[in-house]
Amino acid sequence: MGRQQRRLSMSQWDVFTSNPLEGNSLAVFSDARGLTDAEMQAIAKEMNLSETTFIFPRDPATESERGVRVRIFTVEEELPFAGHPTLGTAFALRNGSVASEVVLELNVGKVPVRFEQSQGQPIFGEMKQVDPVFGVVHEREAMARATGLNPDDFDPSLPIQTVSTGLSFTVTPLKSLAVIQKICVDVQRATEYLQTTGGKFLYFVTRETVDPAAALHARMFFYNGEDPATGSAAGCTAAWMVAHGVAAPDQRVLIEQGVEMQRPSRIFVRASKHDNRIVNVRVGGNSIEVLRGEVFL
Repeated sequence: MGRQQRRLSMSQWDVFTSNPLEGNSLAVFSDARGLTDAEMQAIAKEMNLSETTFIFPRDPATESERGVRVRIFTVEEELPFAGHPTLGTAFALRNGSVASEVVLELNVGKVPVRFEQSQGQPIFGEMKQVDPVFGVVHEREAMARATGLNPDDFDPSLPIQTVSTGLSFTVTPLKSLAVIQKICVDVQRATEYLQTTGGKFLYFVTRETVDPAAALHARMFFYNGEDPATGSAAGCTAAWMVAHGVAAPDQRVLIEQGVEMQRPSRIFVRASKHDNRIVNVRVGGNSIEVLRGEVFL
């Protein structure tokens, strides 16, 4: 007899936007029980999106205590945390309900996502990330060598600094929109430099923006491609903004990303300050379902 075919239900969401075909796409598998690590990695490669998430349903008592178990895969590896998959998966889990909060149990721990609804507005979700860990402040000359940029392309008034809220990003402020729009980074060389300094990815930002309502314009390159919205990086950047006076404590500000890819994304961030420590990092936005289907294995 032939092997019995498995049918896996999935949905696809555009995250950090309320408009279909914008933002960052995410594939969500609603019941991944029985899948091996190798199968999940292969499925993520098949989806070929920035990330794919896998939900592992558990009994209600366990989910109430610990959250809904979710694992996150890129096309290359499993991640302990990532922002747009967390937000998009919470929207998928909430779909059809009026829940005010969904709690995910990720490899990095419990991450709550709270929902806000205003009349006539799309539903807004906001995740609380783990408290930031501030790492190395980088020399502009070293970062210039690692990225192929010129030292004077960087914003001299702000530090280049590695920050982690579960996944480490090196927040790299550039001096203008013109510079950020033309950058072409050797990702391999930059990654090799970051590995020696405790970083994982670069997140380029500038205070010049396309949307006057935005506080920062951002771009992120990884795995030889560009990411249209990076919620984990935005959380690190929220902490960095409050630490260095770019945003006030608890001020919700907009980061625009994905503009150069024609996948505009709107990422809303804020962070608190308590006893000179940055805490309560929150990252929010909208998500919209664009596809439902099944994968046959």
